[in-house]
Amino acid sequence: MEANIVWLILGLIGLVWSADKFVYGASAIARNLGLSPLIIGLTIVAMGSSAPEMMVSAAASLKGNPDTAIGNAIGSNITNITLVLGITALLKPMLVASTVMRRELPMVLVTSLIAAYVLWDVNFTRVEGSILMVGFFMSIGGLTYLSLKSPQTDDPLVEELEEEIPADVPLWKSVFWTVFGLGLLIYSSDVLVDSAIGIARHFGISELVIGLTIIAIGTSLPELAACVASVLKNEGDLALGNIVGSNIFNILAVLALPGIIAPGEIAPDAAGRDMFVMLGVTLLLLVVAGNGKIKQISRFEGGILLSCFIAYQFLLFYSI
Repeated sequence: MEANIVWLILGLIGLVWSADKFVYGASAIARNLGLSPLIIGLTIVAMGSSAPEMMVSAAASLKGNPDTAIGNAIGSNITNITLVLGITALLKPMLVASTVMRRELPMVLVTSLIAAYVLWDVNFTRVEGSILMVGFFMSIGGLTYLSLKSPQTDDPLVEELEEEIPADVPLWKSVFWTVFGLGLLIYSSDVLVDSAIGIARHFGISELVIGLTIIAIGTSLPELAACVASVLKNEGDLALGNIVGSNIFNILAVLALPGIIAPGEIAPDAAGRDMFVMLGVTLLLLVVAGNGKIKQISRFEGGILLSCFIAYQFLLFYSI
């Protein structure tokens, strides 16, 4: 048991660190190829922030634990909105002025509703998983097209991305960190899943709950670090962009993997209790961040979001 806890912690550390290096390398390669900061931010950086969830989901599904993978996808979205955004807004009110973000925010709700429809019958098929994955690639293509068609060069998000994405990084160094980061991501996710499942079985906790709690919180740590760093530099649009991009990709890519790799019946709570919570906090996100041309997410609203996270953890604890 003690060994599982140690490996869990090491797996989480490796996952967070390797995800950061993978994003650094991939972003630098894209910059060297001449892609715009907005496209890099909305695709590579957003995908990179969801890389821990994707690797964990794939590892859990390959080991025959699809409920852990599904719990990770749903739990990460709940955690991103309630814990990550809540703590970030409590630290410093977030000013959201980007027209790009107001355009992308409804996509979070649309993809969440698609996920609810797919899982509603408690049977996740390979066709449904494939449809979600196709939607993932279509969303990347759509975001890229819209960004090229309407560059929004004076948008605050574009300016913030310009400052954050690494420049003047040699190509060999970019490739090294991309490959090394990806390799360590795969290894760390495998270690994390094995140790988390061991802990769950020791305490008699369902694989779904372990995915919704320990794994979801752990894989959301990169988003928390990125959002806190962004808001402390007065880059509220970039912080919200991390959450929006990550949540869209969690639904379309992370959730797709258990359907493709290990299709079949899923835990009823995932399609009921947890899906309703995810839809509820997603609607709350649109309320606090999407009403008005320029919106400030206040400390009070951050407190509400964090309270929702705490309440959800109690709900899961009492349902064990």
